[in-house]
Amino acid sequence: MKKTRFGGRLVIVGFGSIGQGVLPLILKHIDLDPKQIVIVTAEERGHDVAREYGIRFVNHAITRDNLHGVLDPEIRSGDFLLNVSVDVSSLALVQFCRERGALYLDTCIEPWAGGYTDPSLTPSLRSNYALREAALALRRKGDSATAVLTHGANPGLVSHLVKQALLNIARDTGHKTETPTTREEWAGLMAALGIKVVHIAERDTQTANLHKRVDEFVNTWSIDGFVGEGAQPAELGWGAHEKALPPDGRRHDFGTDCAIYLLRPGASTRVRSWTPLEGPYHGFLITHSEAISIADYYTVKQGDKVTARPTVHYAYHPCDDAVLSIHEFAGKNWRIQSTKRLMTTEIIAGTDELGVLLMGHKKGAYWFGSQLTISEARKLALHNNATSLQVTVSVLAGLIWAIENPRRGIVEPDEMDFERILEICMPYLGKVTGAYSDWTPLFERGRLFPEDLDASDPWQFKNFRVV
Repeated sequence: MKKTRFGGRLVIVGFGSIGQGVLPLILKHIDLDPKQIVIVTAEERGHDVAREYGIRFVNHAITRDNLHGVLDPEIRSGDFLLNVSVDVSSLALVQFCRERGALYLDTCIEPWAGGYTDPSLTPSLRSNYALREAALALRRKGDSATAVLTHGANPGLVSHLVKQALLNIARDTGHKTETPTTREEWAGLMAALGIKVVHIAERDTQTANLHKRVDEFVNTWSIDGFVGEGAQPAELGWGAHEKALPPDGRRHDFGTDCAIYLLRPGASTRVRSWTPLEGPYHGFLITHSEAISIADYYTVKQGDKVTARPTVHYAYHPCDDAVLSIHEFAGKNWRIQSTKRLMTTEIIAGTDELGVLLMGHKKGAYWFGSQLTISEARKLALHNNATSLQVTVSVLAGLIWAIENPRRGIVEPDEMDFERILEICMPYLGKVTGAYSDWTPLFERGRLFPEDLDASDPWQFKNFRVV
């Protein structure tokens, strides 16, 4: 296996489940001496993993006041800053790297500590929509060091799955097309296929031999990340076909107007979705930037008028212990439990089924994605479970792509080479499959209690409501 050559230093900021999981993948696929790598993190957790690989470990939290003092000695032109932290501003790190000519990648756009729940900010300003607008505002003309925003599993990998799914649907419905090469061509293909709705549809069935205790938050990936996202307003990309906002839906008064938010936390909002293994399920409408970026990327305009845009949202059913944790978290008035536990070696079974569900085309609904079991994940990479591996391999792919494309400035996953990313990721995703279904969000909605629904067009969300 030929490794990707990189001559600079790699600074990993944050070293939780994703940092620990991506390190062995980096050393396997990128030609780096451990002496070229340094880890800077706020917690002692993960020090044993760093020591295992001979990586320098700096236990020092990065704040507004000390960012330059901590990172100035570590980053210079041609280096790479991999941000897998929480509570460290992505915008501040992007600007820091730009000033030094260093490459950058993160898995989400993070604010400084407290930014997700700051009561002095309006719900609109606490949204991922606002964070994304602020990040994209940093773009400037001319080339500059590549800064890849939001490239984990989702956001990240799912944007590439959408493109492959579009090509699969086009092939299977007899829609002849060449692989698009521009944003306008991709948006035109989605519109031509009649796709109105895209779900990021995920069901995690991993179980452990140690169950959740009272006053404990348990999850298969970053608990602080999940809690932060869950406390933000529920958000979704808002399609051009939608006839009316949900009762508590609100538009933003700035930016592209491609998304809306609800006046409630995402962790209290459930939506209907479907995956091949699970079938119909209720997922949490957790805010993620892919719901906004995909809706924006696939917008078709005539002049200033939007003529086509899909409705896009995340529909997340985490592992059962995480569901119990969310219920307890909500019952504590959105205050985190006193104990947190990331599920790792205690997992005994289960699959993370993560994909994209595209609806409205000739064949109804099409899910395309990864069905990765815990046993497969453990065989493929150390320090990973099924959930983390779907993230870490996408981080790896983003790192390699940025090294291969070092002067692209600020980019989102939708703007990257989907074929190159999938080429790197596929060997680590378990069974990658596509499945058609006649399921719609209105399937058996009124089986027990009649509802006033417009069943003639299941892709209209004018009856959108909490399930």
